[in-house]
Amino acid sequence: MEYRQMAITAAIAFIIMIIGTPLMIPILKKIKAGQSIREDGPKSHMVKSGTPTMGGLVIIAAVLITCLTAGKITTDMVIIISAFVAFGVLGFLDDFVKVTLKRNLGLTAKQKFLLQILIAVCLALYQSKVSVYGTTVFIPFVNKYLDFGIWYIPFVAFVVVAMVNSVNLTDGLDGLASGVTFIVAIFLALVGSAFGFTTTSVFCSAMAGACLGFLLFNKHPAKVFMGDTGSLALGGGIAAAAIMMNIELIIPIAGGIFVAETVSVILQVASFKLRGKRIFKMAPLHHHFELSGWKETKVVMVFWMVTFILCAISLLIV
Repeated sequence: MEYRQMAITAAIAFIIMIIGTPLMIPILKKIKAGQSIREDGPKSHMVKSGTPTMGGLVIIAAVLITCLTAGKITTDMVIIISAFVAFGVLGFLDDFVKVTLKRNLGLTAKQKFLLQILIAVCLALYQSKVSVYGTTVFIPFVNKYLDFGIWYIPFVAFVVVAMVNSVNLTDGLDGLASGVTFIVAIFLALVGSAFGFTTTSVFCSAMAGACLGFLLFNKHPAKVFMGDTGSLALGGGIAAAAIMMNIELIIPIAGGIFVAETVSVILQVASFKLRGKRIFKMAPLHHHFELSGWKETKVVMVFWMVTFILCAISLLIV
């Protein structure tokens, strides 16, 4: 896929976003789909309470419209879109519970986890049966493929669930998740173009354009949040794209910020339970920097720059 085609695809999704988002915001306000803020979160975030959420619906619509009108619809495209939408629907259900019941936690952890595993296993089964690479995975630095055999499906399921929840955890500051995902999506689109994964390149270009368009309304001070509807869909989209190209092990490098956010939560919980002490001022990691005196905009910019550097490194080793 040529860079010009990638740019056009991203531009279409971007235009849909800048048209659709202003139309969606009043609707979200009318149905009172406002964001609930954690009481134990940073006090500075309380002013964000009531900001329209579920803006991820526009992201999903933009990516869908763009991909379905970009050319021939392949089986791979159907699978990627299905995973993307399935996680978006799961996120929507979570947001719906939060909005209607005014319960910040949404669905129970068990409900979300089981549904995420189900979607992930379906994706893994498809790739293991249809892909020319079968159950092999690209190993960074050594530039070889390793056959995971019977461990492929649980491995892929783990990657998907981990990525989906990592993007969800990263969505805690204005413009953070949308900006980081924009950069990672561009990286995946470039890899897809370079190695002939046209379908994946189209999808990731559309996702990059949608994230950039959403960022115009999600940057500080945010006029709308993507909610779990958007973060789960984007996490599922990133994971599905990586799986289709068999580069699952590159994602922890390119998406290092996502990994750092998740690891910070795991370490925080483990340390508190084992030692009764916290490692960070607050987890996920972006809150730690906030409480250390960094402005929200500074945290976001630094995380964007780190992601850009990690993606550049990933392009050199893929």
